Amino acid sequence: MNEDQCRTLFERLRAANPHPTTELRYRSPFELLIAVILSAQATDKGVNKATERLFALANTPAAILALGEEGLKAQIRTIGLFNSKAKHILATCRHLVEQHGGEVPRERAALEALPGVGRKTANVILNTAFGEPTIAVDTHLFRVANRTGLASGKTPLAVEQQLLRTVPSAFLRQAHHWLILHGRYVCKARVPDCPHCPIADLCEYRQKTHDVHSGS
Repeated sequence: MNEDQCRTLFERLRAANPHPTTELRYRSPFELLIAVILSAQATDKGVNKATERLFALANTPAAILALGEEGLKAQIRTIGLFNSKAKHILATCRHLVEQHGGEVPRERAALEALPGVGRKTANVILNTAFGEPTIAVDTHLFRVANRTGLASGKTPLAVEQQLLRTVPSAFLRQAHHWLILHGRYVCKARVPDCPHCPIADLCEYRQKTHDVHSGS
């Protein structure tokens, strides 16, 4: 996909959704961090139900530590892998209290040093909580980037690095939200909804579903 096509693609996604953001509900960087940790192999809807209960009781590192492991598990047991996630969350809360005064750091290295936090989660926090022009590559974004030809790569890191080079600066801040939402609702894994895709004519995917329109 050339530079003009790339710009057109994001212009159309912006026109369809001018203010994209995560579907996770949060009111602080810490709440977002906990929600993202819980979201691994879970739906945003399921996470939001669990965090609504959890954050009503505890929405700071110290408050979650005060719940203890069993108290935390009781609030998140509807989430997949809740046992291991509870351990990661408690370890992260302890690290935040001991190393960062209970605040979520805004540096990548410090975020990735938190238990249970990898590059993707760090990118989500940097972008969504702190406004950094980063791109968090999840399974949806990875699929969309490779299918469309926007960025080809065998690993999430390779796709992320290519997108950072090719996405026009005017769209970089919101790019990963647009692409994730597009993958979640339009460019779905099994049967992409090409007939209702606003960027179908720009997409290089060879197995488009029928009745594709131009999107212009």
